[in-house]
Amino acid sequence: MPDKFNEYDPLDIELKQLFERNKEWAAQMVEDDPAYFSRLVTQQLPKYFWIGCSDSRVPSTQITNLLPGDIFVHRNVANVVSYTDLSCLSVMQFAVDVVRVRHIMVTGHYDCSGVHVAMMRQRVGLADNWLRHVQDVHQKHEKYRMSNIHISKSNQKHEKYLGDTLPPRVKYDRLCELNVIESVANVCQTTIVQDAWNRGQQLTVHGWVYGVHDGLIRDLGMTISSMEELHAKKAESLAHYETDPPKERPIGMP
Repeated sequence: MPDKFNEYDPLDIELKQLFERNKEWAAQMVEDDPAYFSRLVTQQLPKYFWIGCSDSRVPSTQITNLLPGDIFVHRNVANVVSYTDLSCLSVMQFAVDVVRVRHIMVTGHYDCSGVHVAMMRQRVGLADNWLRHVQDVHQKHEKYRMSNIHISKSNQKHEKYLGDTLPPRVKYDRLCELNVIESVANVCQTTIVQDAWNRGQQLTVHGWVYGVHDGLIRDLGMTISSMEELHAKKAESLAHYETDPPKERPIGMP
């Protein structure tokens, strides 16, 4: 903690409040469990590896009602899993091979600004290159227009996922979900996860989405414990968009 804060500088006042809140939190933790910090120092044995969005409204431990030390975490804008992202892959490898987590949860969330920017093709700067991954998901599942010659049965199904006939809110929510589904598939196809499965390590990958509007986590049906399950589970998850009627939430888009 700095020796002196400028009591007239708004930024210093805000930072001082953070240190004070930290002291209050640490004191409360010790009051609730006197051995908490000494126990935390000697072990890190989380069962869960959380791949989530950097959004400040989606803190993994708080929304799952867990404590520090319970979840190994990697976060980036729009919870993207890319084969070229060495940061994500390094954290994943450490979580799987060293920490030996049992579950990997790719967790997106509704009202994700990164997904919205990608969907609307807005320019924000350097992050445009990163959000290209989300745009790829959008293009993969969006409507195939009649002008594009013949439309196969497979492509007609995509119309039901992100077609122009869908209300903007439904389309936005679905892209948040589809981005998770595709990221789960990417996790399963990494050499890290495949090697773990090949050596018989117990490891399950999940696809979830969190509702900022109600605080609830939803399971997207992408629960995969072996490579053999991937394609069937993905097809099953996507099938819901063909059978379930679109539901629009009464929340305005950003």
